[in-house]
Amino acid sequence: MRPRRPRQAVPVGDTDPYAPSPERPVRCRARAMGHDTQFEPHHHPWGQLAYCASGLLQVTVSAPPDEAGEIPACETTAIVPPSRAVWIPPGARHAVTMLEASQLHTLYIDASVVPDGWHRSRVLVVSPLLRELVLGMDQPQHAQHTTRQQALATLVLAEMAHAPTQPLGVPMPDPLHGDRRLRTLCEAVLNTPAQHATLSGWAAHSGASERTLARLFREELGMGFQRWRQQVVLAHALPMLARGMPVGQVAAASGYASDSAFTAMFKAAMGQPPTRSMRGSP
Repeated sequence: MRPRRPRQAVPVGDTDPYAPSPERPVRCRARAMGHDTQFEPHHHPWGQLAYCASGLLQVTVSAPPDEAGEIPACETTAIVPPSRAVWIPPGARHAVTMLEASQLHTLYIDASVVPDGWHRSRVLVVSPLLRELVLGMDQPQHAQHTTRQQALATLVLAEMAHAPTQPLGVPMPDPLHGDRRLRTLCEAVLNTPAQHATLSGWAAHSGASERTLARLFREELGMGFQRWRQQVVLAHALPMLARGMPVGQVAAASGYASDSAFTAMFKAAMGQPPTRSMRGSP
């Protein structure tokens, strides 16, 4: 497996100036972030919507603790282009990595206004209106206009509640208690999904047999390797398509020998051909 090159960890920074409240439930924080920088795992008492106006994000989210305080033993990783955003529930541990230089906009959302049932992370399709609302909240000259900010917050929450979702999330083994060999393999596939198409190909470099790895996928992730890898391929392919990359190039970068095989997989999983996900498509 190829070694992962070191990433530049950056501090989360002082969140106090951006902390939401019932009186001001949605706050926006915008930052320009360099390629391959990473916010180490952390959590907040409020919910969060991570959106990049430009660039590409990788967001890993653990489910928040349950009522007994137990941390669920699974993470979800999503790769997110500017046409999508990731919802992070209050209390959920998460890490964010810039796969490209990105203009990161983070909405901090008070727990009092989080929609019912939003206790798991999800990937939202960002409508043109939601995009403009997020950018509008970041205008410094309007930051202290309370009435305007309240109106924008109301519209943001309404757009979020009605936004379509997409299955860009990839389940990952628990970083503390999961099998180390499975975790290493999953991270390698996320980094270079086209390197091998089969579990046997990956097993040759993992230190575990194909049979053992197949069992670990079922036990820790609840699915077989091929279904899991399909989620990885979709997570990589959708951002490339959203940036306008031709289907043939996306197919090759995803490890498919032909456009038709990639298109058949994509249509079966997403209900539409990959051309419908390309930038500028109706």
